[in-house]
Amino acid sequence: MIELIGAGLPRTGTLTQKEALEILGLGPCYHWIDVLADLDAQVPLWEGALDGRVQPAAILDGYRSTVDWPGGYFYKPLLDAYPDAKVLLSVRDPERWEPSFRETIVDMCFGESLIRLLSSARAHVDPRWQRYLGFVNRMFWSEQGTFPHGHSPQALIDGFVAHNEEVERVVPAERLLVWEVTDGWEPLCEFLGVDVPAQPLPHANDRATFLDRVIGGAVTTLESWRAQQGAAP
Repeated sequence: MIELIGAGLPRTGTLTQKEALEILGLGPCYHWIDVLADLDAQVPLWEGALDGRVQPAAILDGYRSTVDWPGGYFYKPLLDAYPDAKVLLSVRDPERWEPSFRETIVDMCFGESLIRLLSSARAHVDPRWQRYLGFVNRMFWSEQGTFPHGHSPQALIDGFVAHNEEVERVVPAERLLVWEVTDGWEPLCEFLGVDVPAQPLPHANDRATFLDRVIGGAVTTLESWRAQQGAAP
C-alpha cells in the first residue's frame, strides 16, 4: 500500500528521493526507471491510466511509495485511493530546473541532439520504444499533459510553477511536505515520523542515469538490430 506519494516533477532529485525513501523503510519505491526497465508491461498499463481504463493505484500495488512521473502525474487519484498517504512535493529553483529538464526529457523528444537522434533511430526498429515515446508525448505535451503549451523555456517554467502551486492548493497542509534535496534528512524524517539515519542523504545522479538508460538502451537495441540484419539470408 502506498504510504507516500511523490508529486514533484522529474529533475527535482527524484532518484535521490527513491533511494532515501527505501533507506527509511518506504520501499520498494516506484520511479520512472521502473517504466524503462519493463516497457512491455509498464507502458500499456500507464497508457490505460491516461485513458481512464486502469486505476493508477492498481499499477502501484506492492509498492510503499512513488516518486517522479508517471506516479506524480496521477497524484490526485492516488490521494483519493490512499487517504492516509502523505505527499512529498520536491521543488527546485525554476530557472535551474528548466535546463536540467530540457537536457534530458525535452531533448529526448525534440531537436537534433544525440539523445533524440538515437531515441528516434531506436523507435524505427523497436515498436516498444515507439509506443513509449508516444506515452511520454501524451504525458507531457498533449492537452492532458503537464506542459500543454509546449516546451519553450518559458512554457516549461510556467508549467513547473503551476504544477507546484496546484499541489500546494489541492493537498491538505497536514499531509504535505514541500522539500528540496538540499534540505537534507531532517525535515523529511520529521514529516515521516522516523529517525534520521546515520548515513548521509544519497546523492543519485538522475541525469546520468536517465541518459544511460536512453542512450545505452538505444545503442544496445541498434547493435542487436544490425546483427540480425547481418545474419539474415
